[in-house]
Amino acid sequence: MVDPVAPTAEVKFRSDITVELVKATAADSDVAFAARVSTAGERSLDSVDADPASAAGLIRYLMRERHGSPFEHSVMTFYVQAPIFVWREHMRHRVASYNEESGRYRVLDPVFYVPGVDRRLVQQGKPGAYEFVEGTREQYELTNAAMRESVTQAYGAYVRMLDAGVAREVARMVLPVSIYSSAYVTMNARALMNFLSLRRKDDDSTFPSYPQREIEMVAERYEEEWSRLMPLTHAAFVAAGRVSP
Repeated sequence: MVDPVAPTAEVKFRSDITVELVKATAADSDVAFAARVSTAGERSLDSVDADPASAAGLIRYLMRERHGSPFEHSVMTFYVQAPIFVWREHMRHRVASYNEESGRYRVLDPVFYVPGVDRRLVQQGKPGAYEFVEGTREQYELTNAAMRESVTQAYGAYVRMLDAGVAREVARMVLPVSIYSSAYVTMNARALMNFLSLRRKDDDSTFPSYPQREIEMVAERYEEEWSRLMPLTHAAFVAAGRVSP
């Protein structure tokens, strides 16, 4: 038996993406003691609790010379709520561990993404170097209305299938990629820098990137949390042109 679902379940719309830092073992000092084992061996244990400020020069050196492994000893876990189309891009980064909610085992909530009024709608340029510009009021109203109508119909069909006894894993096939899903994402600082180098557009980047706006919203929140946990490492990353070591 499937869980009962009210056929009049209210469909909700959002234009945001939620990123919550769940836990972290991440500090600039992690980079320092991991790097020092190369030359100090067991004496590197003495620097585990050292003042990270004393290692600022070492961190900059490691970043500049792209000695990446010392950055792998700082780990963060995030809880993220984002539409499915964002997750499909996110999971292309095989440098993270994921556990996502399952439409096979639970009835999916009727929460869908619609672009906010500040979302640029018109694409210009060539593949790999797109530029997005403001749409007209008419384009925004069309997009908003079409998406709301489409997902409302789709979720209604999903509910009818569940109420008829169709398995969740089959009924979910009717749902669009704008439906929200949630997952835990765990990655180390080196992996996160790789993600940020590709999923944030920044004029100071050595290698320009042109991410879809919605995944950039995830990257912005990751970077905000990471820069607070590891300010020296973050500063070195920025100074090095946002190139992942």
